[in-house]
Amino acid sequence: MLPVLKPTDTIGQALDWMDEYRVNHLVLTNGLEYRGLISHDVLLDNNEELPLLALQPMFEEVFTYPHQHLLEVLPLLQQYELDVIAVLDENNGFIGTILNKDVLNTFAKSLGTSEAGAILEVEVDDRSYSLSEISRLIESNDTKVISSYYSGGSEDNDFRNILTLKLNRKDITRVVATLERFGYDVKSAFAHSPVDSPDKERYDLLMKYLDI
Repeated sequence: MLPVLKPTDTIGQALDWMDEYRVNHLVLTNGLEYRGLISHDVLLDNNEELPLLALQPMFEEVFTYPHQHLLEVLPLLQQYELDVIAVLDENNGFIGTILNKDVLNTFAKSLGTSEAGAILEVEVDDRSYSLSEISRLIESNDTKVISSYYSGGSEDNDFRNILTLKLNRKDITRVVATLERFGYDVKSAFAHSPVDSPDKERYDLLMKYLDI
């Protein structure tokens, strides 16, 4: 429960609350009217005795609604480098505040990060990329896809399109072999179990191409 700033609060009060709750932004409202965000950096440049009404709030047009998905909220937090974001109702009345870290934690849970299982990064061609086909190949090895996300080519990944898959099993020997057999390039694998089978030598030859 973060405090909500009022125009009559002083700059000193706002700084104290930001320090207490370890955030760099707090919401400014006038009753139920959302006025924007107050930034810690802006406060430091002003007299602590001044009321907040002497300042111009930031990000008046940056907020979210309760029905929006996390994938719509995350880009706003990242684009504007915000610690918090305001939630407004359908009449644009202020409802509350969401912390950046709470959004990230909830999103991480939705990706199944707490579930045990291997993670694969598969290079895909966006022109022929089919998640349903890849899922079918994985499921043919009695393995399920818990979550997936697609990253378009960029300089950071050598302009390769990467599909990241979280699986429900750590033993991915057969999964990797099947994907490779059908022409998919598994670039890296994480959190998988050591292989202990007669096919280990063949598997080791395959895994030498993986960044693990």
